[in-house]
Amino acid sequence: MNIDMIRAAADRARGHIRHTPLLSSPFLDEIAGRRVLVKPECLQQTGSFKARGAWSALSAMDPDQRKAGVMAYSSGNHAQGMAWASAAHGAPCVILMPSDAPALKRANTAALGAEVVLYDRARESREEIGARIAQERGLTLVKPYDEPLVIAGQGTTGLEIAEQAQEAGVTQAEVLVCCGGGGLTAGVALALEAEAPGLKVRPVEPEGFDDTGRSLAAGEILRNPQMDGSICDAILTPQPGDITYPILSRLCGPGLSVTDDEALYAVAQAFLRLKIVAEPGGAVALAAALLRRDQIAGDAVIVTVSGGNVDPAMFNQALTRHAGSSDT
Repeated sequence: MNIDMIRAAADRARGHIRHTPLLSSPFLDEIAGRRVLVKPECLQQTGSFKARGAWSALSAMDPDQRKAGVMAYSSGNHAQGMAWASAAHGAPCVILMPSDAPALKRANTAALGAEVVLYDRARESREEIGARIAQERGLTLVKPYDEPLVIAGQGTTGLEIAEQAQEAGVTQAEVLVCCGGGGLTAGVALALEAEAPGLKVRPVEPEGFDDTGRSLAAGEILRNPQMDGSICDAILTPQPGDITYPILSRLCGPGLSVTDDEALYAVAQAFLRLKIVAEPGGAVALAAALLRRDQIAGDAVIVTVSGGNVDPAMFNQALTRHAGSSDT
């Protein structure tokens, strides 16, 4: 992995991937006690940053290999990104999804033209099932985060952050990134290392599923003890990736974690203050910026809202519980 791969991914994405803005709100600044700049990847194609990595992988693939079809496993956002990018490239696509993935994500993935295969994430290994299906059908497996071309695509988010932060006059800040397996976190960290070294990435995860934060603290890859039990489905992964972890350990600051209810609070604040729709897993970085103020340094903080594919019932729960409060 290197910055040249990220820049090449940005070139291939031009005209296909949205250049999302950097948003702010005085209300969020007041809650956080510092300037908050929000990168809303919920406005990206398919509603999350995952479209970037999917487009990067599909657009760089050998045409004959792509024509034979692709395979991916995902709780929903990588699934939708892959389904969208595959359809745009005319490639068959099979997606392995956990049976407890939000109904909206399952429906959207199928509507985008992919074949959806369900599995039990608490009892079955998606890696083993995915590898078997890919081999049986002659499909190319595109992993959701531990894949160089996917990381390169996610890293284009960091190129945009570097440019936008400079325009906003921010050269020193912590950049909080919603983190599952670490593809977005690693890609953004590599991009900022090259383009904005004063911006330091920190991963943010749900409490109880903070494998990246614990791994960074321990100096070795650690697994989550369980794989279900959080509403932040988009970022529940077994452990950091073999490719992403060395990048994270070299470039990232300590991890942060938030509760499910704090993620819902951030979903409500994103809607009320920025008029954007976030899903719980896509809002954990914003939650940390607003509610972990004593653990963050500097006069400004940059956060990703990494996805907005939330079921209506969950979104309603966030607003019902937190629409009337400015803090928890």
